[in-house]
Amino acid sequence: MRRAILSGSTFEEQIGYARAVVDGDWVHVSGTTGFDYATMTIPDDVVAQAEQCLVNVGWALAEAGASFADVVRVTYYLPDAKDFEPCWPVLRRVFGEVRPAATMLECGLADPRMRIEVEVTARLGG
Repeated sequence: MRRAILSGSTFEEQIGYARAVVDGDWVHVSGTTGFDYATMTIPDDVVAQAEQCLVNVGWALAEAGASFADVVRVTYYLPDAKDFEPCWPVLRRVFGEVRPAATMLECGLADPRMRIEVEVTARLGG
């Protein structure tokens, strides 16, 4: 069974994707940025953006019936790799006990205001 989860982000409508897709026991959460999707605002600070990314990812996981404890894979995307280390305490707080497989990539993001994007895969009941 496949189910799309929509957050109401204008990006989802404009580009044509879902915040997350549940496919059987698997939950695939799209790359999620530090935007507050209710107001479509984003803080300047990369750590504040990382916090908001995790709020957004946590919401999508909950809508799918999952939690951070179910995450098996996380990918971090940053336009500037030097911004990654300041985010470690925030990321460790959420993933430190879970220990998912992880990758960080330095790459361009869709909007120059975006300083981090987080994508996760979770397994229900994992």
